[in-house]
Amino acid sequence: VQLQASGGGLVQAGGSLRLSCVSSKNTFDINYMAWYRQAPGTARELVAGDAVKGRFTFSRDNTKNTVYLQMNSLKPEDTTVYYCAGGRRPIASDAPDEYAYWGQGTQVTVSS
Repeated sequence: VQLQASGGGLVQAGGSLRLSCVSSKNTFDINYMAWYRQAPGTARELVAGDAVKGRFTFSRDNTKNTVYLQMNSLKPEDTTVYYCAGGRRPIASDAPDEYAYWGQGTQVTVSS
């Protein structure tokens, strides 16, 4: 299984981006997908929770084998590399090693 992430770029604070992640396999076969992000020197973290609540939306289109991350009201602190992740077995925690498949990462830069 290969995951291809895209959609990153440079945007001003308050702007929007939509990240896409295309799977080489039918997404019905990859039951669990998520987005992570990782800044240099830090641990990879799940894109979820209060930091993105109300601003970011996860969605998937199984007809296109694609998942999306719609990011609105972007802030400079959202600047980092974003990764899509996929797995077939139930996810027990937020730990990245719960997921077997990873995209290559796409850079998001939000200017103030």
